[in-house]
Amino acid sequence: MSFSDLFDSEFKSRNKGHFSAIVRVALADGDLTQEERNFLDKLAIQLEISKEEYEEILENPLKYPINPPYLYTQRLERLYDLSRMVYADHILGPKQKEILMRFVLALGFTPSNASYIVDKAFSLLLLNVDLDTFIYEMQNMNK
Repeated sequence: MSFSDLFDSEFKSRNKGHFSAIVRVALADGDLTQEERNFLDKLAIQLEISKEEYEEILENPLKYPINPPYLYTQRLERLYDLSRMVYADHILGPKQKEILMRFVLALGFTPSNASYIVDKAFSLLLLNVDLDTFIYEMQNMNK
């Protein structure tokens, strides 16, 4: 196995774990709404999850371990991507904040700061900031 194959395999595995974690959040209330399904469809494309993998994960989201990023910066990168997806096209309408709150907690952010993090993320998206600005502002939100 070449180094690039190893990297691709690890990247794909991380994406499956990330997608699986989000599916678990979506299924937490026991029901997958059409809004949540649309969101998952869009996320699967972004994470390069095949249709077969998608169905497999929906059937058994516990198959892949949740691997929240260890580094804070990586958590912020995932938060940026998820926030943009929740915010984009207003797929989830009024449930946006609630859904993003669940993702923030699933990513390993502190529950006591979760509401503030969600509000800050949405305010930055409203300003249409890029990833670097998002990370900088999120890291410096308490200063």
